[in-house]
Amino acid sequence: MRKRFLVSVSACAVLAAGTLSACSDDSGSGSGSGSDGNKKAKIGVILPDSKTSGRWENNDRKYLTDAFKAAGVDYDIQNAQGDKSQFQTLADQMITNGATVLVIVNLDSGTGKAVLDKAKSQGVATIDYDRLTLGGSAQYYVSFDNVKVGTLMGQGIEKCLSAANAQKPTIAMLNGSATDNNATLLKQGYDAVLKAKFDSGEYIKGPDQAVPEWNNTEGANMFEQMLTQSPNISGVVAANDGLGNAAISILKKQKLNGKVPVTGQDAETTALQNILAGDQCMTVYKAIKKEADAVAGLAVALAKGEKPAVPAVVRDPEGKRDVPSVLLEPVPIYKENVKDVIADGYVTKETLCTGAYAAKCTEAGIS
Repeated sequence: MRKRFLVSVSACAVLAAGTLSACSDDSGSGSGSGSDGNKKAKIGVILPDSKTSGRWENNDRKYLTDAFKAAGVDYDIQNAQGDKSQFQTLADQMITNGATVLVIVNLDSGTGKAVLDKAKSQGVATIDYDRLTLGGSAQYYVSFDNVKVGTLMGQGIEKCLSAANAQKPTIAMLNGSATDNNATLLKQGYDAVLKAKFDSGEYIKGPDQAVPEWNNTEGANMFEQMLTQSPNISGVVAANDGLGNAAISILKKQKLNGKVPVTGQDAETTALQNILAGDQCMTVYKAIKKEADAVAGLAVALAKGEKPAVPAVVRDPEGKRDVPSVLLEPVPIYKENVKDVIADGYVTKETLCTGAYAAKCTEAGIS
């Protein structure tokens, strides 16, 4: 069970809005001392992969780089590319090379815990970024409200099925990795929305499976099997845009794309194009720049030996502790407000509105 409540908020709460200066000075020299007073501040960041979601390399790396440069600190951003051994190796190298703060997006809680615990034993401050490491020892957690993301997805599939006047639709669930706490929280959100529909018989609960490591190829194979076993599937709750696109690729083979609503989250360019084309019901936009700026602000503060206050806590059920957290608000995206993602600078019109999508963009009021 996930627990969140407000705690006292200092000026550092503006981290939630992505402001770096709230908990750090303006020296920008990169020569600030670490928590032991004599180490040079250096921040290490380990991203998880580049296959399950384009955000890590296309967005997070850029925003983190910009934030650290603006703060004038040394930094090292690496990507484990889905390899748990490489994840641990990168962490060891960063610690050996003098990192005073380590920010991780874990591949699973077991690997993440081992890395966090070693960092702690070496006096390195730690932050969980985007994914909470269950049983871990991170001093802070920065993410979006993932139960809210799942709730928006559940509400999205309801909205799209209602618009299609679907009668007793069978809903398939293509969940995220069973080893990722975010996937658990997402499912908690959409399950809570859909339970009443299933209980009343208004909806029929169809296949419900977790996709190992969020692998999109595996997700497509699993959904193809789902559709073979339950050819009357009329709605798909896919836990992110990659899995949503995987499901859509199978629906296209059966000429069912556009007829079976599919959800997602991350507001990837492909997903936005799928929405414009009518093949995807909705996605959930998470303003990654705000998340990256928030974690960078915390990391800079920790590197300078500060202990910033943050506006919330999240309960770690395995570690039985409350983790000080920054949780940002997600936004549902449908065809009518795809333009809002462009307005926020997350994608450009030039990238989105290419080829056949140019006319779709015009139809959606993207000018």
